[in-house]
Amino acid sequence: MTAVFRIDGLRKAFGPIQVLDGVDLRLRSGEVTVLMGANGAGKSTLVRTVTGLYRPDSGTITLAGKPFTPATPAEAIRAGVVTVHQNINDGVAADLDVATNLVLDRLTGRGASVFFNPYRIRKQARVVAEAMGLSLDLSAQVSDLSLADRQMVAIARAMAHKPRVLILDEPTSSLSSAEADRLFALLDRLRADGVAILYISHRMSDIRRLADTIVTLRDGRISGVFEGPELDYKGAVDAMLGRAIGHGHVDVRDGGAEVFSATDLQIAPGKKPFSLSLREGEIVAVTGLVGVGKTVLAETLFGARRPHGGQMMLEGRAYAPKNPGAAIGSGVFLVAKDRAVSGIVPDFNIYENISLPFLKRLSSFGIMSRSREKAQARDQISGLNVVCRTERDAMQTLSGGNQQKVMVGRWLSHDARLLILDEPFQGVDIAARRDIASTLRQSAGGRATLVFLTELDEAFEIADRILVMSEHTIVGEHRNLEVDLDTLLAQIAGRLEMVSQ
Repeated sequence: MTAVFRIDGLRKAFGPIQVLDGVDLRLRSGEVTVLMGANGAGKSTLVRTVTGLYRPDSGTITLAGKPFTPATPAEAIRAGVVTVHQNINDGVAADLDVATNLVLDRLTGRGASVFFNPYRIRKQARVVAEAMGLSLDLSAQVSDLSLADRQMVAIARAMAHKPRVLILDEPTSSLSSAEADRLFALLDRLRADGVAILYISHRMSDIRRLADTIVTLRDGRISGVFEGPELDYKGAVDAMLGRAIGHGHVDVRDGGAEVFSATDLQIAPGKKPFSLSLREGEIVAVTGLVGVGKTVLAETLFGARRPHGGQMMLEGRAYAPKNPGAAIGSGVFLVAKDRAVSGIVPDFNIYENISLPFLKRLSSFGIMSRSREKAQARDQISGLNVVCRTERDAMQTLSGGNQQKVMVGRWLSHDARLLILDEPFQGVDIAARRDIASTLRQSAGGRATLVFLTELDEAFEIADRILVMSEHTIVGEHRNLEVDLDTLLAQIAGRLEMVSQ
């Protein structure tokens, strides 16, 4: 089948750094091409170049046999090349309601009416929402929506353009399994309608479900193309990383002294209380479906929410932080789920982002020690294998995975008594995931570590114990040794009450 979208010899450099080095890519109508690449491989730069945010240094792009040279993302959209970016906030206007977001491009594009007609907007938005199976209140402010709902709005907005080429960058990272299934069904319809789809993901479940072709990108070059009825998934991962990689193995260990405990903790009104104990040196994973309360629990422990009942203890003393600042002062740190909203400061450099919560600790008589700031940043860059030039690089110049490493490094730069991580591997490739997991396990002594994860394989790779959440309570506990997978999955699905192994 002839490719509807072609990239030939695409090159893009930033100063002396060659990010794209002769990329060739073919997208065919009615097929899903999955693009895999480690963090820093050039995926984001490729997407931004294709969509008109960056101008290529050389190479050609053609759409339906004609030159495709958009100067802006709006030009790319008008030509039929539509992108849903990994950063959800790039695809929505948070200060507007759902209805306006769904038809925003019609309101601002060529031929748009100068008159704002709320009735017409609501009518058009309802058509878009129904086509997507989106069951949201159209009058709701996008800023009030969950990450998953904002993602669905961004995807629905993209679909409204009836694209010829659709680019999706980690679209399921914030979606529940039901929402992901709805997206997959929609992509099946688009594929049947002849849309060429470029799907960027590291989730093997997504890739196995969707891929007609897998293309791997490494160091700015295409390192492998995998086609045919029997796709070589392991070969694709090896080509992405440049080496063979095996499954992670956890040497399960028992925890030491109790660091944190909760008794009859209730994190949402009307939900069943539960108890929790976390010990020094162990890593405990909390898994469950999207929306079961994992982030609510993380924020409760960090002082961003108040519990609705129960008692918490930290090192044998009552623990009831009034705010995150009080939690940090007690040695309780949180790597938040949404790094774009509550994590990074894009205009700050790496060392400024790492030191941000600890400025008082790094200053003497009100004067910052820049040398200490930079030294601790270099330690985290080295320990987590952050791909950058120096600690002075701006955060916005890093790939999403390397930004995530910096966020983890921020909270590893000082000693914690309880380190909480909410979906730390979201949007992170396999190699970077292993880097973060390895660093967390090597540094686990002297603290308790609690990691909230939706993906089971991630929990198996990092945890000594695995807790299962359902309906805002703990329903299962398992040691990461010969886990009864059927029981664990039944608990995740909400079909079994508390069972310990």
